Order: sequence, then structure tokens, then C-alpha cells
Amino acid sequence: MKTIAYTCPYVPAEWIAAHGLRARRLVPLPIEGTSTIPRIEGLCLYARAFVNDVAASDDVSGVVVTTMCDPMRRVFDLLVRRVDTPAFLLNVPSTWQTVAAQRLYLDELKRLGRFLVRLGGHEPDKEELIRAMLDQAHGNGVHGTGFPNAMNRVGGPTPYGHGVPLALVGGPLMLRDRVLFDVIADCGGRIVLDATETGQRGVCGPFDRRRLAEDPLMELAQAYFRLPDASRRPNSELYRWLKDQLAQSGAHGIIFHHYVWCDKWRAEFARLKEWANLPVLRLDSEGDGPIDMVRTRNRVRAFMEMFQ
Repeated sequence: MKTIAYTCPYVPAEWIAAHGLRARRLVPLPIEGTSTIPRIEGLCLYARAFVNDVAASDDVSGVVVTTMCDPMRRVFDLLVRRVDTPAFLLNVPSTWQTVAAQRLYLDELKRLGRFLVRLGGHEPDKEELIRAMLDQAHGNGVHGTGFPNAMNRVGGPTPYGHGVPLALVGGPLMLRDRVLFDVIADCGGRIVLDATETGQRGVCGPFDRRRLAEDPLMELAQAYFRLPDASRRPNSELYRWLKDQLAQSGAHGIIFHHYVWCDKWRAEFARLKEWANLPVLRLDSEGDGPIDMVRTRNRVRAFMEMFQ
């Protein structure tokens, strides 16, 4: 079975699976040594790690990139020029409130379907798409993130242990950044809400069973198009989602993580801190190496002293 790689949560894995292909949500692990895309290309380090991981994956038959940020648009250009793997650019409107924007996203999924057929997939029938959607709804995992523990489950991190319950909020994390969960646990905290892009926030909500039976592709498009993110305009859905999830999780504080080069999440910190009725710790990392363990551990430990 051919594998289609992607990293953006706005790519529905169920749609890929319904075409008889395997969907792999790739959480990049930067490759040591020679890179396909050097630093001079002007990419952020997450985007560069993603394109290099795709280039190094022998079993990837196609890759889907979205327009959610400028570096990923650049990734598509580089994939087309430098990598033999066929690439598809999925246009995701930043605005979400208009019918025209929703229709555009639906049309883009149909265009993606034609790309998948050209790669050897087949035209999905209604029942096949419904089965793929139900498999994901039941936690059978068509996404295949490859991110262990907290980041590989639809339900998010398991809220066990005796530490202070905390929420982790921010953009995507690289595979090696999973050490952050261990640092927080060692300092007396436990992540009960992983609201990063590679966590619970990057998984679409439950499907409406009635609409699913009537028009599964429409229901799939609506569910994914509603995913909250700092890049949406307006991004009120992000805070509506956070309000509900924070209340359900019982988090006592928020750890806000972003890479220093990610402008959209760096700009979100001030609003989140003003909005949240909880203590907030800001953690930033450069992304071009493992998290600075000493600096991060000291800041998390100091933050945890607030709850004693």
C-alpha cells in the first residue's frame, strides 16, 4: 500500500485512507549530517526538517503540503524542484466564517482526491469513506503520527500521576521535543491537555452521525475546517476551544511553547496571557537542536513553585 505523508492537521487522513492509500502524519525528526534542503533556503527549522524527512523516506509515494504558513508554501516549491516524490499543495483559507471559504476547502479536498487517484489510489465510494471516518472516531488511528505517548493518541495525554495538572499550548512540536513532557513531570507537573498542533488540538472533533450518513465528504470537510489555530481569521475558535478544554482537563496552569522563528505563535502569547485566568509560563526554543535542558528545567521548576 502506498504511503502519503503530511504534517498539517488540515489534511484529512480519512480522505487519504478512503482512496486505498496509507496516511502518515509526519512529525519531523531533523536529520543529522547532509540535508537535502540547506539553511540558506530561508525556511523555518520545522519546515526544513519536514522536507528533509520526506526526502529521506524511501517508502513515501506522495506528500501533501498546505498553505497555512509561508514556510510551508516554500516547502512545496522546494519539493517540486528538488525531490522526486510527487507533491500536492492544499489551499486552506485563513478565513473560516464564510460559505465561500468552506466551499473552497471542500473543492480543494476533491482536487486532492484526483491527485491521489493519479498516484495509484482509487475513487472512494460513500461507504468506504464512512468506514474510514468511523475508524478514526473509534480511535483506530488512520493518522499514524509516529509520535509516542501523549502525542499519538486521539484522547491526548493520560492524566495519571500526582503532579500539578497543566496544559501545554502552542504550535507543532518536533519528535525530539517529546522530552519536554519528561522535564515537566520531573519538575512536579503533568500535562493533562496537550493543546499543541501535534497534540489534541490537531485532531478534529467528533463527526455528526446523521450528516455522516447523508454526505460523508461534506461532514469530513466541515469537521476539519473547524480545527482551531492561531492562524485563523478570526481566531476566536481557538479561545473557545481552549476555554472548553481547559475546564474539562482541570489544568491549574499553562505552559506556552513556541519556536523563536514562529511569528504567529510568538505574537499569540500576549493575548493568551491576558485572556487566561491561569498562570502562564512562556517557553521558547530555537528548534535547531535539542531543547536547552538546563534552561528549560530551571524555568519550569521556578514556575512550579507558584503552586506550592
